[in-house]
Amino acid sequence: MNIPKIYLETTMFNFPVADDSPQYRDDTRKLFEAIKAGKFEPYTSIYATDELQADPDQENRERMLRLVGEYNVQVLGNDEQTERLAEIYVREGAVKATYPTDARHIAVAVVNGLDVMVSLNFQHLVKRKTIEETARINAREGYKSVGIYTPRELIDHDENGCGIPERSPASE
Repeated sequence: MNIPKIYLETTMFNFPVADDSPQYRDDTRKLFEAIKAGKFEPYTSIYATDELQADPDQENRERMLRLVGEYNVQVLGNDEQTERLAEIYVREGAVKATYPTDARHIAVAVVNGLDVMVSLNFQHLVKRKTIEETARINAREGYKSVGIYTPRELIDHDENGCGIPERSPASE
């Protein structure tokens, strides 16, 4: 059985320490517990770690970055393929031009052949238009699409023993 390879977008490191959002905090903590139990192989990127490094609160920044090492999260770098694909997402409107890092998050997961991207960024990533448009572009460009899910969607599906959830247009 293959262990799903998941990309942890920046919000996954923010929410385990977010006391103002208990539901998302708890869901994210459950995801990290599942990672620790070996149910998922975790990845992130320099795009996420750069965003975490920019947090002005030193204590919060250190707690978030500590999760990367604590859970053996592999940090992926940038490359020409990732930058090219992210530029296509932005140029074709799958991701707003004002949020190029969000396009890079998706692109790095796609270029590296990961199964799932986990995020709580509902404005730019976990939304129907982004999911559908990036999937269309990925297929045209010869890439396998990456599923984009919330921690709750992934954990609920995993608890039912069904592997990676399938996203249908009706589920959005």
